[in-house]
Amino acid sequence: MSLIFEKSIQERGLTIFEACDVPIIELPVAQSRKIDLHLPELSENDISRHYTQLEKKTHGVNDGFYPLGSCTMKYNPRINEEIAGLSGFTNIHPLQPETTVQGCLEVLKTAENCLCEITGMDAVSLQPAAGAHGEFAGLMLIKAYHENRGDLKRTKIIVPDSAHGTNPASATMAGFEVISITSLADGCVDLEKLKAVVGEDTAGLMLTNPNTVGLFDKNILEITKIVHQAGGLNYYDGANLNAIMGIVRPGDMGFDVIHVNLHKTFSTPHGGGGPGSGPVGCKSQLAAFLPGLMVTGEEFFAFFKPEKTIGNMKNFYGNFLVVVKALTYMLTLGKSGIPEASRHAVLNANYMMAKLADCYDMAYEEHCMHEFVMSLSQLKKETGISAMDIAKGLLDNDIHPPTMYFPLIVEEALMVEPTETESKEVLDHAISILKRLFTQSHENAEALHQAPIKTAVRRLDELNAARNPKLRYLF
Repeated sequence: MSLIFEKSIQERGLTIFEACDVPIIELPVAQSRKIDLHLPELSENDISRHYTQLEKKTHGVNDGFYPLGSCTMKYNPRINEEIAGLSGFTNIHPLQPETTVQGCLEVLKTAENCLCEITGMDAVSLQPAAGAHGEFAGLMLIKAYHENRGDLKRTKIIVPDSAHGTNPASATMAGFEVISITSLADGCVDLEKLKAVVGEDTAGLMLTNPNTVGLFDKNILEITKIVHQAGGLNYYDGANLNAIMGIVRPGDMGFDVIHVNLHKTFSTPHGGGGPGSGPVGCKSQLAAFLPGLMVTGEEFFAFFKPEKTIGNMKNFYGNFLVVVKALTYMLTLGKSGIPEASRHAVLNANYMMAKLADCYDMAYEEHCMHEFVMSLSQLKKETGISAMDIAKGLLDNDIHPPTMYFPLIVEEALMVEPTETESKEVLDHAISILKRLFTQSHENAEALHQAPIKTAVRRLDELNAARNPKLRYLF
């Protein structure tokens, strides 16, 4: 398929705007472009066909099974889009007087209250625009808390080796030194190693529970207690909240700060560059440091700035329409539906895990939560077929691959998260495909090495793409 720039025809275009009815003000020469802006020149028909072709070549949750571990690629209910499309939400401006947007402020306040209830936190800021953005905000809260108390020696954040890659990156960006601790053979935190590294310089611990191998750490209360006794704070990475929402709350496990992925747990669109949303919540002792403007009031709503705020994480009040979609989801499910969704997510993951255990090696044999990890290390030794080969084979069967080679503590890992929105029939179909690929690994490995063959683009030279990326079109 040609790039849109390659389809461009000089001076071809379309007229969609009326003539300008206000004076045209030219930029000063010093601020003007020295080189003409390269934009494709096409008709409306050309543009429509180009993006329709692109759409047909992509795979999303509306196309088929999308078991991308740790990403919670669940179906996005259409009612969310309908509510977010209401003119009272779309035809507003962030600088309008508060009296003219009371309904929108009530949405923000209601969403804050719901997220506090679900997470066990006392306050939530909706401003962060993505999960990693929320991580960074949460770590800045921890930093501000210690600095406000004059405890400047707390410069280290403890991160288990099974953590998401964004955890150590966010801690480093916030100015902390990252201390990594290895996990036990069961995939959980090694309490003795944790005790050995905590001390007067511990600012906090970053953790998610269930963890990145899909297991609920049985020692979670002891883990958070160890950090608290050392004077540190506990940060909860909300990536895996879908497994426990409405059943157990991070705030009740001993966590002080959390970010929540609205584009994961709460069904707003995920991927494709966004928009995401990563609200950050905290216990009361950190609330004064929260970022941005927050909403107060019960009958009349108004913005206020937390007393010792760390400042703005972005302009205005967060990705508002994403919050509208998430709140619609929470109110649609209600108090009984939210835990039911989590139970079905856990059931679906355990069903797939049990059905595949006679072929694939499971990294951890105990019951999982919302996701499970397979290790294809032995399969690769026997047949030469890697996790990458199986993933490419799934593409030829219209199934998006699981997360590959993560977590790093599992060799030849495939991490599968089916989510609660998939039916038993879909799971059975995916299981049958995975079993067929396992058989093919032993009978015709070379064919799998060539996969995918049905996709728009064949197997890429990923090493060369990583080392010599072409990030822009050269005219």
